Amino acid sequence: MAIRLFIDGAAGTTGLEIRERLQGRDEFELLVLDDAQRKDEAARRDALHAADIAILCLPDEAAKEAVKLAEGSQTRIIDASSAHRVTEGWAYGFPELIGHDKIANAQFVSNPGCYPTGFLALLAPLVDPGISVRGGEPINGGLLPFDFPYSVNAVSGYSGGGNGLIDRFATEANIAFRAYGMAGGHKHLPEMQAYARLASPPVFSPSVIPAHRGMIVDIPLPLAMMGARGWPMALWNILDEMYEDSDVIRVHEMSDNPSELLLKADAKPWDGMDLYVFGPFYDEGADTLPGHTRLLAHLDNLGKGASGAAIQNLNIMCGLPETTGLRL
Repeated sequence: MAIRLFIDGAAGTTGLEIRERLQGRDEFELLVLDDAQRKDEAARRDALHAADIAILCLPDEAAKEAVKLAEGSQTRIIDASSAHRVTEGWAYGFPELIGHDKIANAQFVSNPGCYPTGFLALLAPLVDPGISVRGGEPINGGLLPFDFPYSVNAVSGYSGGGNGLIDRFATEANIAFRAYGMAGGHKHLPEMQAYARLASPPVFSPSVIPAHRGMIVDIPLPLAMMGARGWPMALWNILDEMYEDSDVIRVHEMSDNPSELLLKADAKPWDGMDLYVFGPFYDEGADTLPGHTRLLAHLDNLGKGASGAAIQNLNIMCGLPETTGLRL
C-alpha cells in the first residue's frame, strides 16, 4: 500500500523541488489540493489528517498553524521551515549528526536551515563542550573549544530567499552581491548554537549572489589563539571518520584541496555536500599550532539545504534507502 504524502506549500520553491524528486516513485500516493483549496483551512486540515506523512514548505507562522491543524491525527510531519528547529519534541533532521534512528522513529522532524547545514556539518563534530578557552580538562573527542567567538561567512544563491528574492533578482539585473543581516539576530542562529553546543551564537555574515542555487559556508579558525588541540590534519581526521559511511557528505582529502571554489549560475540540482579543511599539514618541528585554518562546505541550498534533506528524511522515516530519489 502506498504511503499517503501531503506537501503543504507544494507551489513554493522547496515544494516544487520535492515533487520533482518524487516523480516516478510509486511508494507514495501524493495528496494534492487544487489552487482553490491550497489556502482553505478545512481542505488543508482534511489533507493533513488523511496523510501518513506531511511535508510543510511554508513560512514559519503558517507551519505552526499547519501543526495545529494536524492535531488529533497520527500524521508524521517534516517541517522545512525554521519554526521548530529547536523545539522540544521535534527531531532535528540532520541524520549524519543526530543519528538515523532518531529520525526513523520520530513523529515530528524539522529540516535544518541551509546555512546551518554547512556550518554544523563542519563544526559540530569538532567542538568539545568540556574544554574552554579559559582552560579545563577535555572530556570528549573534540579539538575546538565551545566558548570561542566563532564567525562564519557564507554566500548563497538567491533561491534561498524564496519567491520574493527570486523576483527581485529577476527584476534588478544590476545586483552583483547582496550582504544582509548586518545587525545580527538571524533566524538560523539558535540552531547553529544549539547543535554545535556553543556558549554563544557565532558572528554570522550571510550574502547572496546572482545565481539561482548553490552555497559556500566558510568558518575561519585562528587555531593558535583559540585554545585548539590539534593541527588542521587532526580536524580533517575527525570529519573524515564522522562521514566515512555517508553517501551524501564527502570530506575531501587535504592533499587534493582546490585553489578555488566556484558557484555557477547554471548549476544543476544536487543533494550532496562537500567538506574541506584548508591549512598546513603537521610540522613535527613546530612548537605551536599554525596561525589559522579554514573549514568550508559546498552544497546546494535547495538540495541538502532544503528539498534534498526533506527527501532524505522522508526515506529514513519510511524505512527506505535514504538516497532514493536524491541527485548525487
